[in-house]
Amino acid sequence: MGVRHVFVDESKKGPYRLIAASTSSADLRQLRRSVTGLVRPGQRRLHMVKESPARRRLILDRLQEAGFTATIYEAGGGHRTDVARRRACLSTLAAEAAVVAPVHLVIESAAGVDQRDKQHLIEVSRGLPDRAHLTYQHAAASQELLLAAPDAIGWAWARGGDWRAQARPLVTSVVAV
Repeated sequence: MGVRHVFVDESKKGPYRLIAASTSSADLRQLRRSVTGLVRPGQRRLHMVKESPARRRLILDRLQEAGFTATIYEAGGGHRTDVARRRACLSTLAAEAAVVAPVHLVIESAAGVDQRDKQHLIEVSRGLPDRAHLTYQHAAASQELLLAAPDAIGWAWARGGDWRAQARPLVTSVVAV
C-alpha cells in the first residue's frame, strides 16, 4: 500500500474543527488538474468564502466525484484556547491516521502556527507505535490546490443546513476530542 495523502485545514466558525480530507485516488496530478479546472481566471486558489452559491455546490460535487472523504476533528469546550484545540485535534488525527497506513499530512500554512505544529508533530510521532509512519508539511493553499478539499468541506459543515447536507456524503466521521 502506498502513502495516503491527507489534506488538513481548520474551521473556527462555531466549535474549533480540523478537517482531514483524503481521496482513494493515487493520481494526485490528475486531482490537481481537476481542481485547477475549477479555479477561475484571476483566482490563485479556491476558497469557499469567496465563491457564489452555484460555484460552492459545483465544488462540493466535484470533490465527491473525485472520491474525497473527510474526518472532522471537533474540539469541545474542555480546551481553553484555539492553540489547545488545534493541538488536541492534530494529536488525534496523527495518531489515528498513521497507524492505518503510511500517511503524509499536508497542512494549510498559517502565520504563527506552522512552527508550533512542527514541534507538536515531532512529539506526537515519538509516541506512535513502531509500525506507524507519519510525514507532514505545511503549504499555502495557492501552492497546494488540493487544500481546497478540507476548506470546502469544513466551510459547508460549519454553515449547517442545506450546506451540511450537501457535504454529508463527503464526511465519514466526526470525532470529538
